[in-house]
This record gives sequence, C-alpha cells and structure tokens, in this order.
Amino acid sequence: MKHSFDLFFGVLLLLFLAVPMLFIFIAVRLTSKGSAIYWSHRVGKNNKIFKMPKFRSMLIDTPVVATHLLDKPSSYLSPIGGFLRRSSLDELPQLFSVLKGDMSFVGPRPALYNQDDLIALRKEKGVDELLPGITGWAQVNGRDELSIPDKVALDVEYLNQQYFWVDMKILWMTFSKIVKRDGVSH
Repeated sequence: MKHSFDLFFGVLLLLFLAVPMLFIFIAVRLTSKGSAIYWSHRVGKNNKIFKMPKFRSMLIDTPVVATHLLDKPSSYLSPIGGFLRRSSLDELPQLFSVLKGDMSFVGPRPALYNQDDLIALRKEKGVDELLPGITGWAQVNGRDELSIPDKVALDVEYLNQQYFWVDMKILWMTFSKIVKRDGVSH
C-alpha cells in the first residue's frame, strides 16, 4: 500500500508542481553559476548509495559535508538558496527519487555517503532496512536541531510504528512545519 501511495501521490504532485518547478529551475540558473539540479550521493535502503536530486541552494564550490559541519553555512548559500532551503522547495526534485523507488515520502532522511557515524548507528539499530524518505519522524520532531543519536532514536520509533496513518500524520506535520518554517536552522 505504501509503494502504491508513493507512486500515485508522486505522479499527482509532479503534475501539480511541474510549472512551479520549472520556474525554480530557471531562477536557480539565472541567479548563480552551475547546474540547477544538485545530485547528492546518499545512503538508501540497505546502505546502497543512490543519487538524490535537489534544486541547488549552495554555491558550486561548497564542501560536500553535512551543512551543520560548515563554518558559516550561510556564506555558501546561493542568492536564492536561503529561501529554497527555508521553504523546503529545494527538496521538490526528490519526487523523481520517489517515483524511481529510491525513496518514499516518509522514512528516515537519507544520510550523506560520508556521514559514517549516522550510517553506522542506523545499521546497528536496523534503520538501514527502511526506504529513506523526503520527510520522516525525526524531521517533524526537530530536523536540523537533533543530535545524531536523537535522530536515530526517532528513526527507530518510526521503524517500530510503520502504519499508513502514521505516515499521514507525518506528512501533515511536515506541511505544517514547512508553512511555519519550524525547525530549519539554515
């Protein structure tokens, strides 16, 4: 049922968001050098690496590390990058990852390929067996403000309570947090 929901809702959202995504694509290209889409190497189900697309919100020479590890992350933002990140519009191309089957709408956020501590702890707790999500239980309960152990503890809670209505609750909470810009630090 989850996979069918992902496919149906993914196609529906892509149809609905095609024009706004085109405008974002053009805006990124016009306001900074480089491709409008950034392909991030991420860790998926069973620790398989996949390429996750995002609208590029950072300058092209930004180091490939988790944003919280950068000195002055705001200095790496493109002219519209801050807006894209605060509004979560940079995440829209991940709809293609959902349709491809690399991601789901709800699941643990996929780790960067070089976040060894997060990857190891998720593997230890069995969270690596889940399909990563555009949003998840950790995102609606702290997002950027959580430590890695706290994030994984919330991922484990989700692992133990995977039901359709839990996913619907997480999607609703995500929408609410995006509108309020709650839990976004950069």
